[in-house]
Amino acid sequence: MAVASPDHNFLGIEVHTPGVGHLLHLIEKHQLNNMRVMNTDAVEIIQQRIPAASLARVQIYFPDPWHKKRHNKRRIIQSDFVSLLATRLKTGGLLHLATDWQDYAESMAEVLQASQDFVSLNPNGEPFSPRPDFRPLTKFEQRGLRLGHGVWDLLYRKQ
Repeated sequence: MAVASPDHNFLGIEVHTPGVGHLLHLIEKHQLNNMRVMNTDAVEIIQQRIPAASLARVQIYFPDPWHKKRHNKRRIIQSDFVSLLATRLKTGGLLHLATDWQDYAESMAEVLQASQDFVSLNPNGEPFSPRPDFRPLTKFEQRGLRLGHGVWDLLYRKQ
């Protein structure tokens, strides 16, 4: 995405060190000047280092689904986190989520539909939208498709 949009700045926040290493390799390979990376917990960075109303877009693609019921509380997309994101997004900013776990997609949809801060970009007001052309096909998405998983995109505008 950073290659395709050199006029936009990107900040990648990832706790999984090998993923960050791979991204750093790609940044060097493509000689990107519009991409920054942080190998840390996204929630802490957003709470402590991202100013209010400073982001045009937040993209969370294929976060860890914590698919066991007892681990669902570890999922990043929960109402408190979505409320935090709302404070950091500019009015009209985009929140774009994608997952290949149906249970997580439904959970994300419940959280976003309950939020007073966001409205679905689906013209019918439905929680799920078609995959936009700008979202790249990720490694996790490809693996999910090979396993027969569906893929759900949620695109919401900050009010």
